[in-house]
Amino acid sequence: MISQYELVFIMTPVLSEDQMAETVKKYAKMVVNAKGEVIFEDNWGLKKLAYPIQKKSTGYYHTMEFRVAGEEIANMELLLKRDEKILRFLTVKLDKHAIAYNIKKREKAKDTVKTEEKAEEKAEEKVDEEKTAVADKKEKVEDKKEPITAEN
Repeated sequence: MISQYELVFIMTPVLSEDQMAETVKKYAKMVVNAKGEVIFEDNWGLKKLAYPIQKKSTGYYHTMEFRVAGEEIANMELLLKRDEKILRFLTVKLDKHAIAYNIKKREKAKDTVKTEEKAEEKAEEKVDEEKTAVADKKEKVEDKKEPITAEN
């Protein structure tokens, strides 16, 4: 039976951007190969850990929401345990309330981004208007100046 899961994992902070992306793609590809579907991915970036893990105080957090058959989770977790790039991970099976909450949260985030983009556009328009006003004032000042001639 196909269920929806959320996987959060912490990667070691010594990885390069390419190595991090490769690791994330590896697990996303595993889901797709198991006839599953990746619904949402989010890179939280470098965060401070609550306590040191393998003598590291920071780690790259990444979350992935996906649908896959339950039997595949054991295989995925085995590979996560064996992967030296992964410090910790947590896989959670989502119920209908958690799925609804995640959908609502993503929609709210989209709305926030749209609102921020609109605010940035308005700010840019205001700056353009101010630049135009300054240019107009500058032209008026230059028009009022008398040309310097030998007679003055």
